[in-house]
Amino acid sequence: MIKESDNFFEKVYTVARKIPFGRVTSYGAIAIYLGAARSARMVGWAMNKAHNLEDVPAHRVVNKKGLLTGKHHFDGTNLMQQLLENEGIVVIDNQIQDLEKVFWNPSEHLS
Repeated sequence: MIKESDNFFEKVYTVARKIPFGRVTSYGAIAIYLGAARSARMVGWAMNKAHNLEDVPAHRVVNKKGLLTGKHHFDGTNLMQQLLENEGIVVIDNQIQDLEKVFWNPSEHLS
C-alpha cells in the first residue's frame, strides 16, 4: 500500500515490488501511476538506488521501448538480462522481445 507520507523513492519501490514474476514495466508507467507523469527519470534514479535492496525487483523496470537502460547498475556484465531470462523473458541485444506480451501496467492492475 502506498502511503501519502512515503517519499517518492519509497512509492516507486512499493510499485516495483508488485510487478509480477515474468513481467516488466517502464519508468514512465510507474511515474504515471504515481501521478507524476513527467517524472520517469526520477523513477530511473530510484531504480538505480534499488539494486542494493533485495526486495525490490529493479530488473523488471525498463525503458518504454523495452531497453535494459539500467543494466550498468547491476553487478556483473549481464546480471539484469540474466535475471529477466530466468523469469522467461527473452532479451536480445539488450532489448526485451515481445514487450507487449510481458508488459505490466500498474495503472491497470493496482487500485
